[in-house]
Amino acid sequence: MEPFTTFAAVAAPLMRDNVDTDAIIPSREIRQVSKSGLADGLFAGWRYLSIGERDPDPDFMLNDPALRNAGILVAGENFGCGSSREHAVWALAEYGFRTVVAPSFNPIFRGNCLANGVLPIILGRPTIDSIARRIVEMPGARLLVDLEKQKLCDEASGECWKFDIEAEDKRALLLGLDPISQTLMQIDTLTAFRVQDEQDRPWAYAPLRRS
Repeated sequence: MEPFTTFAAVAAPLMRDNVDTDAIIPSREIRQVSKSGLADGLFAGWRYLSIGERDPDPDFMLNDPALRNAGILVAGENFGCGSSREHAVWALAEYGFRTVVAPSFNPIFRGNCLANGVLPIILGRPTIDSIARRIVEMPGARLLVDLEKQKLCDEASGECWKFDIEAEDKRALLLGLDPISQTLMQIDTLTAFRVQDEQDRPWAYAPLRRS
C-alpha cells in the first residue's frame, strides 16, 4: 500500500447524504474479485446516461472537465452506508480518490478506506458545506491534505481545518501498512507464541503433525 503523507488534488463535490456502496459501485459493475478494472463503474448509475452504457451524463460532477482528475471527494452524511462491499473503496482508489471528506461515514466503509490507503476525514457539517460551496463556485479548486499535521487546507486561500484520526490508523497510513503488513510486523511474536503453545498444548497440534 502506498504511504500517505501529504496529498494535493482537485476536489469534487458530491453533497448527497446516505450515499450507499451500491451507488458508489453498482453490483452489476462488479465482474471480478480483483482491485483493478473498477474505476469505470464508479458512480455508474449517476455518471452515465443509461445502464450498461458509457455515455456520460453531463450533469454529473465527474463529467465536468475541470473535475475529471479529482482526487479528493467532498460528500454528505453517512457516506458509504449499505452493504460492506470493499469494491466501493477499490473503485474510488483506482479512479484516483485518496481522500473522502464527510461529516460522517458508515463504520465498515471507513475501515475499508483505512485498509486500502484512502483517508476518510470527518469534519463538521457547517465546515463541509463551506468547503463544498467553494469548490462548486470554483470548479478545479484544489485541497491539500497533510496527514502528519492532521490538516486539510484550501490551496488558494491557505485556510486550514484540523481533523482527528486514531494514532494507530495514522501510523498505518503514513507507513503504507495494510492489515496483512501490520500482522507480518508481529511475525516474531506470533512464531514465539506458536512454539510455546505447542509445548503447552501438544494435544492441539497432534492432528497437524499427522497430516
